Amino acid sequence: MESKRKSFFNEIGFKPTIEKLVDLTAKLYLEDDNPWVVGYSGGKDSSACLQLMWRVLEKIKSENKPIKPLQVITTDTLVENPVVATWVRTSLDLLRNKAKEKGLPIFPNLLTPNIEETFWVNLIGKGYPAPNTKFRWCTERMKIRPSDRFLRKISSESGEAVLVIGTRKAESSNRAISITRFEKEATRENFSKHVNLMNVSSYLPIKDWTNDDVWLYLLQEPSPWGINNKDLLSMYQGATDGGECPLVVDTSTPSCGDSRFGCWVCTLVKQDKSMSAMVQNDSEKSWMEPLLQLRNDLTIKDHDKRDFRRLKGHVQLMGPEDEETTVPGPYTKTSREEWLRKLLQAQNKIRSNNQLPKDLKKIQLINQEELDQIRKIWFYDKLETDDILPKVCETEAKGEYNFEPLEDSHVFDHDILKILKETCGDDEMIFEIARSLLEVERKHFKSNRRTGLFDEFENIFRKSFYKDKTDAIEYAKQKKKIKNQANKQLPLETN
Repeated sequence: MESKRKSFFNEIGFKPTIEKLVDLTAKLYLEDDNPWVVGYSGGKDSSACLQLMWRVLEKIKSENKPIKPLQVITTDTLVENPVVATWVRTSLDLLRNKAKEKGLPIFPNLLTPNIEETFWVNLIGKGYPAPNTKFRWCTERMKIRPSDRFLRKISSESGEAVLVIGTRKAESSNRAISITRFEKEATRENFSKHVNLMNVSSYLPIKDWTNDDVWLYLLQEPSPWGINNKDLLSMYQGATDGGECPLVVDTSTPSCGDSRFGCWVCTLVKQDKSMSAMVQNDSEKSWMEPLLQLRNDLTIKDHDKRDFRRLKGHVQLMGPEDEETTVPGPYTKTSREEWLRKLLQAQNKIRSNNQLPKDLKKIQLINQEELDQIRKIWFYDKLETDDILPKVCETEAKGEYNFEPLEDSHVFDHDILKILKETCGDDEMIFEIARSLLEVERKHFKSNRRTGLFDEFENIFRKSFYKDKTDAIEYAKQKKKIKNQANKQLPLETN
């Protein structure tokens, strides 16, 4: 798609095209008091957009016209590629300081997911399996919601808002179709309809630029806030197979337009090409290998690590009738503990690598707040009252994290539960149901009104009354068979 497009600068030349675009954007910016927000990821496209908007504000200031604030938002999923995350944070700090120095009302905002929506809280805490194309639970929670919350807030205060983003038609045929569709649905010239929010419009200043147009602009015009665009180019080169990222001069010259930076844990692709290329192309980035290994471990088929029941306890069947098996549910208790151990071990390996940059010496792959949330989920939601998480953290990351007691005293501590487990023998179902019933009774023991006690009991029995996985499958088959027979016997509806 990229090679078929001519440079956006061909018609009137590079500098006149940029000046014309800055003039148009300044005119649109001054048309009303609605706030404008730039979506900035630190990548080439968003960098080009932010540079253009800086030029726009400089132009307005030089004309002694009032400048409304320009917000800049960056979403940190907390599992970003560490190299890119460091680059973005450095860029935002420089942007904040330089804008203040130049008297430009540009305000960076680093957004993060709500604690209950982070990657590790969902995977290690709730037991969600690693994201895949059929269960892509990560993007909405970690990327879209944080920015939507910010945009919703700022647009509700003023009535409307404009989001400036670096989306381009040349990225893919699907992207081109999407841009064209939203342009047609727009109610205001030069703007597009936002995907999710009614009172937010999107402005795409570089939508018709090619990949090489973006690089040409970034290399011809240095970043006004002091980040080095040549370093950005080097980062793309390092993340490209073969280490090459030239400017395209003819149709036979490859470009690095396919390079993508994102979450280091991403399992939505078969291979993390950008991080793999970084490790292969630069010996100084060998410290990233533990991240790559853990990410690859997450992509391995993991049905044996997951419960045969779904999250709420029911059994779901799949496959032909004579070979039906269960749709695997969340990670088991043992698997969740193992993922936490692997994550902390990867953190230790990275920190002990001599090639690790100084500004990443204290890198944390999971933070205290996430661990606190995971611990509460295990203890209160999953009724795993052995409270093993602090012990795992102390073993794998001694002194790194600190935990306060969840409760002043707890009858069923680790030693008591050990006795209970020994009493139940190898029967995991019996141990699970006994532990859960005892914990629910303990929670309600001192309550004057024990509302919900029997509902909780019922949920426990419904989830754990099977003898084992085989028994659960047979029960689900019988239930399905009875339901099918009942449907066949229902009289046909008549008009």
